[in-house]
Amino acid sequence: QVQLVESGGGLVQAGGSLRLSCAASGRTFSSYAMGWFRQAPGKEREFVAAINWGGLSTRYADSVKGRFTISRDNAGNTVYLQMNSLTPDDTSLYYCAASITSILSNDPVGNDYWGQGTQVTVSS
Repeated sequence: QVQLVESGGGLVQAGGSLRLSCAASGRTFSSYAMGWFRQAPGKEREFVAAINWGGLSTRYADSVKGRFTISRDNAGNTVYLQMNSLTPDDTSLYYCAASITSILSNDPVGNDYWGQGTQVTVSS
């Protein structure tokens, strides 16, 4: 069993930056693929970024590519999402996700563990 707790959300002006953190419990954190999704009101949960167990392979949604960076610290059981050049379109509830397989699924249904989410609001 893995528990995920997100932090770092908040209110920021357009063009600003935030860094989200996801702290994971469990001794096998380093074996999980990890990632971030987001969900705005009235919209479906969408894939944002993923990182493999070793941290050497990452992928991003086209909408955040070049602005967001995902990383992980296996010793600290934490995954991060650095978000730069934020726009109002990035306003969402951001969720941390974990998969027991080697690849995080872009489909939310395909992943195994979820955090409760942290709100990111970008003002214009």
